[in-house]
Amino acid sequence: MFKIHKEIRRLNDKEKKQYQECGYVKNLPVFSHEAAKDLHDFFEELSSRLPKDIDINKTNMWHKASKKFYNLCRTPEILDYVEDILGPNFVQWGGQFFHKEPNSGSIVPWHQDAQYWPLNPANAVTVWLAVYDTDIENGAMKVVSGSHKKGAGSFSHHTNDSKDYVLDQEVSNDQIDEKKIVYMDLKAGEISLHNDALLHGSDPNKSDRRRCGITMRFSPTNVKGDLKQWPFFETQLARGVDDLKLNPVALEPRGEATPIKRFCYSHDFEKDW
Repeated sequence: MFKIHKEIRRLNDKEKKQYQECGYVKNLPVFSHEAAKDLHDFFEELSSRLPKDIDINKTNMWHKASKKFYNLCRTPEILDYVEDILGPNFVQWGGQFFHKEPNSGSIVPWHQDAQYWPLNPANAVTVWLAVYDTDIENGAMKVVSGSHKKGAGSFSHHTNDSKDYVLDQEVSNDQIDEKKIVYMDLKAGEISLHNDALLHGSDPNKSDRRRCGITMRFSPTNVKGDLKQWPFFETQLARGVDDLKLNPVALEPRGEATPIKRFCYSHDFEKDW
């Protein structure tokens, strides 16, 4: 969709090893510096469709609703990186924005994604695409390197309904190895990849700059969603073949619709295409 970075490549052996050992890789080039404005415009266009009272952070399933979002998620260079982690056959099942306005108090508490996701086996890669430059000052994602090795559900989560929290479950600070905290500073157009068992979160945006990332969730075709907990769970083939067919298949969007909540079926958007 947008101009690809001239240094685009595949993961090297060192990065593959880092993902296995640390649970993440970052600063992977995808879109060129010149494409930053296109990413800004993309965010502005899609976010402007939302009703004024809807927080974009509380919406999901953009890949089911919007053809433009779906196409972004099918950028071959992004899928190349994912394939280097998951192998040749994988699906997409999530797509959303994480946005913080300047001087925003919005916080993502320490958590493991797998705590929220009833997937068996627990095996998902999240792509985090920087729409704007992101760093410590404007609330970059932070991770606890290597924490994924303890496995999904290995950290105790408790409920915290603070109005500033994007999520309502958090891992207490006494479980965090502060020496292993790494910030996912990214330039606009770069991505990071992280494992679903990796402890991560983000602090408030203390700067005068926007911070926004687009997340895309991918799993290999042998992962099955628990429809009793997630009846809306649907997958779209991202690359390769799905011979197992373990999950309902989401419609590929044929036009532009807008999710206004976290959980939707793909057919909910069909009338707007």
